[in-house]
Amino acid sequence: MTPTSNDLLRSSFAALRAEGLRARDAAARMGLSEGAAVAAHAVSPTRPAHPADSLLHAVVLDADWLGLLRGLEQVGEVMALTRNEHIVHEKIGVYRHASAQGPVGLLVGPEIDLRLFFSHWHVGFHVTESTPRGLQHSLQFFDRHGVAVHKVHARPQTDFDAWHALVARHHSPLPSPGFEPGEPLRTADRPDAEIDALGLGEAWAAMHDTHEFFDLLKRFQVGRLQALRLMEGVHTRPAPADATARLLAQARDAGVPIMVFVGSRGCIQIHTGPFHRVEPMGPWLNVLDDGFNLHLREDAIHETWLVSKPTDDGPVTSIEVFDRHGDVIVMFFGARKPGQPERPDWRALAFGLTSAPEREAA
Repeated sequence: MTPTSNDLLRSSFAALRAEGLRARDAAARMGLSEGAAVAAHAVSPTRPAHPADSLLHAVVLDADWLGLLRGLEQVGEVMALTRNEHIVHEKIGVYRHASAQGPVGLLVGPEIDLRLFFSHWHVGFHVTESTPRGLQHSLQFFDRHGVAVHKVHARPQTDFDAWHALVARHHSPLPSPGFEPGEPLRTADRPDAEIDALGLGEAWAAMHDTHEFFDLLKRFQVGRLQALRLMEGVHTRPAPADATARLLAQARDAGVPIMVFVGSRGCIQIHTGPFHRVEPMGPWLNVLDDGFNLHLREDAIHETWLVSKPTDDGPVTSIEVFDRHGDVIVMFFGARKPGQPERPDWRALAFGLTSAPEREAA
């Protein structure tokens, strides 16, 4: 039988994975998105079964995203993974209390805390892969460009009867939808001179809640990093290149619990708590704690800013980290609940990173 193009893709992908490349990197080496590489392993009406020598098998899932996430509560402990180009955020726990309003989902549990943007969820797969550690099971979700928006990895403690029942309920009989080539287009910022900086500053100072910030950016048609730059000295301060490494080390040493926000286009994943193991390894800055891992390419950091936003509970301070395109890599906040003021130890730590005197938002 003459091998098909997908047969060749699968064999090339398996060879690269055997060399130790991560799935995302193996796909990139082949000139594919990760989603396209996974889709090449999916069953379809013309390929109803997997060849015995295929290391990776994929089953297309239906688009009942909320139903899938709610069903995960029954499978018990899993690992949630959200990443962007420069950072990986991994949390171990149970998916609890999934809900949604329209295309926006929310999942808030003691371990796994997610904000979900389903308009960017294009296709999901149940993926099994043979590895030196045995057969690995995961649910993987991709946007229309084939970029992973979120993944759920089974663990030894996972209830696999419940896992397989969930996959069976959400197995789609349809083939995988295609992916759009290239990366999502970035919207260029308007020139600074066209921004109503005075109005932006006044509206910023009038905020009552940090969640108003996104609408503020839309109202003034200003990019996030552009807004931070325009408000420098009033509501923001630049921080040096080593601010993130210092933040993690100082938070670990002082036992300051913080919130770590990492986002893809379709998901923001949040960790709340202290750190214990912070370990640089080459270009990677890692947190290697029980239940939480973070892997950051420190050489991808282009700008870091301290940001202060007024709220009804007092000022809320964040450290926001950007790449060379102006995209957010990661954001850090002090651990807090709605209705609680910000922790003084976090605020002191954050302002100390900028070597600027502490000052509350105007």
